[in-house]
Amino acid sequence: MAGRRSLGRRFGWLWGAYAVSTAGTWLAFDAFALIAVLALDAGPAQVSLLAAVGPAVGAVVSVPLGPWVEIRRKRPVMMAADLVRCAVLLSIPVAFALGRLTFGQLLLASVAVAAADITFNAAAGAFLKDLLPRQDLLVANGRFEATTWTASMVGPPLGGAAISLFGPVTTVVADAVSYLLSACGLRAIGDAEKPPVRPDPAESRRPGGLLEGWRHILADPVLRPLFLNSLAVNSLIMAASPPLLILMVDDLRFAPWQYALAFAVPCTGGLLGSRLAPRLVARHGRCRVLLTAGVLRACWPVGLAFTGPGAPGLVSVMLVEFGLITCCAVFNPVLATHRLERTPTGRVTRTLAAWSATGKAATATVTALWGVLAAWTGPRAAIALAGALLLLTPLLLPRRDHRTGAGAERAAVAVESDSG
Repeated sequence: MAGRRSLGRRFGWLWGAYAVSTAGTWLAFDAFALIAVLALDAGPAQVSLLAAVGPAVGAVVSVPLGPWVEIRRKRPVMMAADLVRCAVLLSIPVAFALGRLTFGQLLLASVAVAAADITFNAAAGAFLKDLLPRQDLLVANGRFEATTWTASMVGPPLGGAAISLFGPVTTVVADAVSYLLSACGLRAIGDAEKPPVRPDPAESRRPGGLLEGWRHILADPVLRPLFLNSLAVNSLIMAASPPLLILMVDDLRFAPWQYALAFAVPCTGGLLGSRLAPRLVARHGRCRVLLTAGVLRACWPVGLAFTGPGAPGLVSVMLVEFGLITCCAVFNPVLATHRLERTPTGRVTRTLAAWSATGKAATATVTALWGVLAAWTGPRAAIALAGALLLLTPLLLPRRDHRTGAGAERAAVAVESDSG
């Protein structure tokens, strides 16, 4: 039986760095909110402020960094972002131990971590495109997707247990250490990175240079609809999460462990979807996979509005989430690969930064609006409206197959398909 295809030692270190930092992130899932409630007696308004303002302001802060990162080697930028996140996160347990922790510090830390996240991810996309040949990008993105869903399945339950046993800042310490280990893994890759592509002098002097990422996205006939679709889908899915928590835990009286189980078990669909993505692209082509998975992922969330009490209600949530996550896990790595291939090397960082910053800001805004809506109409109505609007999002997906080197793409995924 053929083994899993190796993408080389340098990718192995990159994947390992990603895995350890992703594990730390999911272990510390909702850590800031839990610290605010458990250690600072914060109320619902403060928790909502922390969830919305931190990422939104961090997205704005990260925008000017895109052009700066574009003309620099990406691996040192990624290492610096890891070390910044490590230092910021470590400041929280230190302040907690000294009795000096405040809500304002949590808010500032949320902003700094969000800005570093966007900067890291933008640089990482450009680094990956430089590190691997084009035909290996879908395989690599599929492995990153599988890693994410594995961490999201295991991390939150372990993090909740750690907080119960050792206190509210425990998972923040673990997350900080994970970024330090990630930086070490990136350093082990070695300095064989190609020199960055320098823009021409006229472009570098142009004040609107930091807008090049949005210009590229909106001018591309394939990326533009995918961008708008991603904004709408991700915002509406995340906006329905707080009302669903209230519906399940408050209205339907599910225990917290049942609520956690309802979202941990379906993450197995992420592993399934990420493994299916290369095979589906090899058989049906990228455009058809994006369209089909994009349509299917929009069909599931409306079912959450019909969640009932007891075991049948818990099972129904699991089934809906499993279907949603499986479709997302097919869609996401194909989108990530398509986005890299359609973006010139000298614009990758700005394009990814623009995409990520807009997504975080949009999600924060829509989540805040849905909180107001849920308070006015009730959580079930808010979930139903989000689900109904999601049914319209496939209209934004591109219908034409704008291929770039389909033969190379199919050869790459064929190798991954043989590795099962």
